[in-house]
Amino acid sequence: MVNKFLNSKVAIVASVIGLTIGSTQMSFAQDVKWRNVSPQNMVIMTLPHGDVVFELSTDFSPEHVKQFKKLTRDGLYKDNKFYRVIDGFVAQGGPDEATEKKFEINTLKIEEDLTIDKNWYYTKVQDNDLFAPITGFKNGFGIGVDEQAGKAWLTHCPGILALGRGNEPDTATSHFYITNGQAPRYLDRIMSVFGRVIYGMNHVQAIQRTAVIEGDDQVPSEMYTPILDMQLMSDLPEEKQWQIAVEDTNSEAFVKKLDDRRKRDNAFFYKKPPPVLDVCQVPVATKLIYRPK
Repeated sequence: MVNKFLNSKVAIVASVIGLTIGSTQMSFAQDVKWRNVSPQNMVIMTLPHGDVVFELSTDFSPEHVKQFKKLTRDGLYKDNKFYRVIDGFVAQGGPDEATEKKFEINTLKIEEDLTIDKNWYYTKVQDNDLFAPITGFKNGFGIGVDEQAGKAWLTHCPGILALGRGNEPDTATSHFYITNGQAPRYLDRIMSVFGRVIYGMNHVQAIQRTAVIEGDDQVPSEMYTPILDMQLMSDLPEEKQWQIAVEDTNSEAFVKKLDDRRKRDNAFFYKKPPPVLDVCQVPVATKLIYRPK
C-alpha cells in the first residue's frame, strides 16, 4: 500500500529556500519529521580520517545483516583494507585470504527482493523508472517496486552497503562495498543490499582510490585505506553509543518534500526541469543527536 499521505491534500507550508550557487544565495528550509535509528541496527566503522555509521536493513536482507553483524562482532573487518576502490562506483573492502580462513563464514543465498502484498506500506516517488515500474522509499531506503509481481527491492543509490559475490548469485560471504558515486542501478536485484551510510559519507569519499587512470602509476597496497575498527553500536557502552535520527520517509512532511522537488516552483528555476524525480537524487536528511567525545 502506498503511503496514505500521497493521496491526501497536503496543507501548503511556507518555506524559505537556502542554496548557494556562485554568487546567488537562496534559502531552503522545511519541516522535517525524524525517526530515531536503533543502536541494534547501527554499525560504526572507524577509518584513519573519520567515522562512518551504517544503518542496516533487517526487513530486506535479514540473513546478510545477521552475518555482517556476526563477522563484525568477531573482528573480521578490523585492520583489513579497502582494496578495490573505483571513483564514481564503489569502495570495496574485506579480509585477505589468510584472515578469512580463521573465521567461520557462511556462503549466503542472495536476498534480491522482498515479497509484498497490497497492504505493504511505502512512500511512492514515481512510476515508470528506468529500472523499476515504481520507485519509492521505505524506512529511509530507496526502493524499487513491482506491485503486479508483489516484489520490492533496495536500489543502488549512493551510499548503500552491499555484499560482493562471485558470478553465481548465491556466493556472497564477507566482502562488502559502498557505492561512492552515481547510482549503478543496473546492479539492482542481482546483489544483496543490506544497509546504507547515515553518517560520514564524506569519509567514504576520502577512501584512497585503488583504480587509476590508464598510464598513471599504480597505487601501492600499503597506501590502501585500512579499516581501523568496525563495531556494532549496540555492543558499545551506553555512553559511547551514538544517537542518530534520520528523516522519516513515511511522513507527510517527506511527501511534501517530494512534491516540492518535483515541481521546482522556486523563482531560482527560471527554466524548469521536467517534473520527474530520480529516487537516488532525493536526499534523506540525518540529524546527529549525540556523539561521544
